[in-house]
Amino acid sequence: MRDLIVELERVRRRVSTVDGHVVELARAYDAPVTDVWDACTDPERIARWFLPVSGDLRPGGTYQLEGNAGGRIEACEPPRHLGLTWVSEVGASLLEVDFTAVDGDRAELRLRHTLPDDEHWGRYGPGATGVGWDLSLLGLAAFLAGEPIDPQALSGSPEAVDFVRRSAAAWGRAHEQSGVPADLARAAADRTSAAYAPAPETAGGS
Repeated sequence: MRDLIVELERVRRRVSTVDGHVVELARAYDAPVTDVWDACTDPERIARWFLPVSGDLRPGGTYQLEGNAGGRIEACEPPRHLGLTWVSEVGASLLEVDFTAVDGDRAELRLRHTLPDDEHWGRYGPGATGVGWDLSLLGLAAFLAGEPIDPQALSGSPEAVDFVRRSAAAWGRAHEQSGVPADLARAAADRTSAAYAPAPETAGGS
């Protein structure tokens, strides 16, 4: 198994407010930009590291991720920019992904998810969204390296629990760096961590 914490630390995180709350992740991959773009836009390849996707997959068309979000494809500029509306059970938001060639045959992926100022944000801050994307970028890294992760084997493992708790804490720090009071940022991060990786019940307790 890949070192999950090393992978987690390869992601740069930022939280800002520009017409909504923006959760931003960026990381480099040891693959050409065309390959990273293709892995994120080809339905057959997306299903191998993220989720099966269906729909009218072209600019102006719609998409649906199995058991997850759907929406409209607002922009598709190969191999540089992808823009989508993101409609899930918690509401509607906007997702933008940019792909840039760096250091010859490497690529940087920069993801910006703009979210509304709603009850979900008030409870979890950037963590609930950010942890999910940290897990997704982990899956993409493993896929591009030819070492795909088995979600069933990973789910609930000590390595996965450690990963999501550290991810939630990292988003708490990014939240605080955006200007949010430290106690509020930490409380939101703690709620995110508990949602993704609840502590085991103690014997005889609840």
